[in-house]
Amino acid sequence: MRRRDFFTSSLQGGALLAIGSQVSACTQETSAATESAPSSVAPFELDEKTIADLQTAQEEGTYTARQLTQLYLDRIEAIDRNGPTLRSVIEVNPDALKIADQLDKERKQKGPRGPLHGIPVLIKDNIDTADSMRTTAGSLALAEHVAADDAFIIKQLRLAGAVLLGKTNLSEWANFRSTHSSSGWSSRGGQVRNPYATDRSTSGSSAGSGAAAAANLCAVAIGTETDGSILSPSSINGLVGIKPTVGLLSRSGIIPISKSQDTAGPMARTVTDAALLLSALTGIDPKDSATAGQQSYPDYTKFLDIDGLKGATIGVERSYFGYSEQVDALMEEVIKLLRKMGAQVIDPAPIDPTIQFGEDEFEVMLYEFKDGLNAYLATLPAKAPVRSLKDLIAFNQANKDKMMPFFGQEILIMAEKKGPLIDKAYQKAWANCRRKSRELGIDATLQKYKLDALIAPTDTPGWVIDHITGDHYLMSKASYSIAAVAGYPGISVPLGQVMGMPVGMSFFGTAYSEPTLLKFAYAFEQAQQARQAPTFRASAG
Repeated sequence: MRRRDFFTSSLQGGALLAIGSQVSACTQETSAATESAPSSVAPFELDEKTIADLQTAQEEGTYTARQLTQLYLDRIEAIDRNGPTLRSVIEVNPDALKIADQLDKERKQKGPRGPLHGIPVLIKDNIDTADSMRTTAGSLALAEHVAADDAFIIKQLRLAGAVLLGKTNLSEWANFRSTHSSSGWSSRGGQVRNPYATDRSTSGSSAGSGAAAAANLCAVAIGTETDGSILSPSSINGLVGIKPTVGLLSRSGIIPISKSQDTAGPMARTVTDAALLLSALTGIDPKDSATAGQQSYPDYTKFLDIDGLKGATIGVERSYFGYSEQVDALMEEVIKLLRKMGAQVIDPAPIDPTIQFGEDEFEVMLYEFKDGLNAYLATLPAKAPVRSLKDLIAFNQANKDKMMPFFGQEILIMAEKKGPLIDKAYQKAWANCRRKSRELGIDATLQKYKLDALIAPTDTPGWVIDHITGDHYLMSKASYSIAAVAGYPGISVPLGQVMGMPVGMSFFGTAYSEPTLLKFAYAFEQAQQARQAPTFRASAG
């Protein structure tokens, strides 16, 4: 989530590393974030392989699940721990090969459970797993935390037969810590690097999931988003990212920021793979009331249609143009392409430009973060070093050299000052967010122009990592923010490249419009064919 936007708005209007070695390694790594890295990486036999490819290979006996898992583990060791040292995987699962063996045995005896049987998946390190792995949100404060139960979406993933390969690095506390943080940095994992140019940011808090999936360190990955943390890193790492409607995927067992906006979602190299992963993760969870009214489908791939844009009415939201001439030029070509594919393009189709929700959104997040994090931390054992937001702030201060070598915890301190969710200030801000983003925003625009969806550039190319002044977001108005505030879905699809750096385009719609958005995204992907594998250059310059 892009905490700088909210802060500015509110003011202006291998194996598990030992914790000690992690601290030393990440301190060295982050202080050298812009050093040259190798630009030549050996080809990998699983590069750009899809879920269907891996499933066919298992069925034909070319690979077993164990062999696939071992290949990905070896690749993580080769280019994530060494080589360009992406630092996208914070921890590999010591049980991964054992899980793969069990799934191979089951395949022989009963056949595959479904399309994810034996498929290695990486998950973000703010999602609970009741196994040998930690769940830390990237913070050394939770370095010994082993969850008592799987998050609901992890239970679904296991039921689907996936191999939990490991956990991905992230922006610590999902980037809701400091007003000038560097995306992808955590005290536990160090700085994630972009596989297209290792001096560049991966953006968003799902930095590790983005870099790992882009670099072919897994078949697919799971990220989480509050505002941009799936869509932005998907764009900047050349991926397809799905930010579902809030409530389509359960949030129980995921370290929270905002109950109004939080959701997990797929990050993959193709729309089909993202749809397959989404299909496995949905379900009604008694622990998350938001899932009770979900409109879900057991197989989202049935909506994928190469002619899906024929007869569609697509609106172009041009207020998100103007931040990159090269990205704008790519979008102009896309508008022509959409028309050629049979879509009616309404250009422009602006959301009311007078709608402003930044201050209210940040206020809501501060309140909900304190409420949600306190509830999560209170479930930890009594001996845990932190069991409340107040404890966390004190822990960070007491361990300042390790926890805050580059930036502070201003947002944590602001959140701690907030009261309970019954406060009138929170209730007013929450109501404003919903009204402005939904009925006056996305829904009003869709209805006014009779649209099936809106399109906009997802983000600019990745910027140079900077631990002195923090992230350099060029888009002062992010295209994904209004959908995030509304709790509505968005899908980012590779649009092209700018000087070798990926950029994406997003489709947005109303609640539970994932089938429609997937249909459009797939048709566009098949026509544009913009995804290119990373080159692991030292610099984009």
